[in-house]
Amino acid sequence: MAPSNVPAALLLLLLLAASGPLRPMLSGAAPLEPVAVSLLAGAQEKGAVCLDGTPPGYHLQRGSGDGSGSWLLHLEGGGWCSTLKDCSGRRMSVLGSSNFMKPLQFAGHGIFDSDEIYNPDFYNWNKVYVRYCDGASFAGDAEGQAQDGTTVYFRGLRIYEAVIGELMEKGLANATQVLFTGCSAGGLATILHCDDFSARFPQQVSVKCFADAGFFLDVRKDISGERSFWSFYNRVVQLQNVRQVLHKDCLANKDPTECFFPTELIKSIRTPMFILNSAYDSWQIQNVLLPSSSSPEKSWLSCKDNIGNCNSTQIKVLDEIRNTMINDLKVINDKADWGMFIDSCFTHCQTLFRISWSSPTSPRLGNKNIAKVVGDWYFGRSQGVKEIDCEYPCNPTCNSLPPP
Repeated sequence: MAPSNVPAALLLLLLLAASGPLRPMLSGAAPLEPVAVSLLAGAQEKGAVCLDGTPPGYHLQRGSGDGSGSWLLHLEGGGWCSTLKDCSGRRMSVLGSSNFMKPLQFAGHGIFDSDEIYNPDFYNWNKVYVRYCDGASFAGDAEGQAQDGTTVYFRGLRIYEAVIGELMEKGLANATQVLFTGCSAGGLATILHCDDFSARFPQQVSVKCFADAGFFLDVRKDISGERSFWSFYNRVVQLQNVRQVLHKDCLANKDPTECFFPTELIKSIRTPMFILNSAYDSWQIQNVLLPSSSSPEKSWLSCKDNIGNCNSTQIKVLDEIRNTMINDLKVINDKADWGMFIDSCFTHCQTLFRISWSSPTSPRLGNKNIAKVVGDWYFGRSQGVKEIDCEYPCNPTCNSLPPP
């Protein structure tokens, strides 16, 4: 992902995130009331602010019944920014300012759904959707000066700490069971903060982490032979100063940028974690393997848009990406309380959509959809919940395109 093209390549995904992945549901059922945004109290005093200096926000829907003591916390995704210019530009969007944050619809949206039929294990839990407005997976702590002389705040780490602190005061501290989740850049944030988050609770509280589409690969070469995504990550690490959240044992032997990749991060995590990812992750194929900077030829552009258009030679290249992911995840086999669901669907982020989370057309492995496998893992209903799909196009339950 070349310096000048990264933001452009991410723009569509970011704009989708700007309206929130939790958009009004498309089914015929009457939607519930949208969940209002809560702005962090005392944000400026804590230095816990968005890129433009506004307070960060989150959406809290209270649980009910036997779920009133259980909490689901989700960190929003939306790519990263690696230069002052790019980060400054995000200040005029929901990914850099709470001025643009609106109420979100939880109903009908996967793991946030309050319908017991589609979300049987978490439907009545307290649910929190933490908005993403820092550009570095809730990890940075620095600031810079934009061209117009204004300050750009890289305060993701402070946002994470302050929001968790405020939620503790709102009942999270009394939770009996907690699931800490995130999607895409928020999935990476979940991996980064997993142990710190779980350490905030008494040992008897069941705290587990769940990263959706956050297992970004350190692909050594894109289609043009460049290590462009690593270079992009390196700029994020340096600009936003994410070193503080990286594991010390990794930093003792490796470059900080390497320690920002999940491949290294998962080696040190002690808290039980579940990894949900496509082995043919559509975002990574489009932006890591085939960034616009690599100037892919016409046949690759068609393949990039829809894996169904890829020829046999191109599929072999994608299979190599799959094999890299499977190999990087081998360390999980030695972690008895971890789980994974690695399907072969051309998709990215599967927890926030009913169609992929739990529906008649959801992807299945071992005849179980994602909601069932995650629930079995969290509640210990089955042993060794580690599902890895066969190579594309072997799984007939995969939809051919990413969720809307």
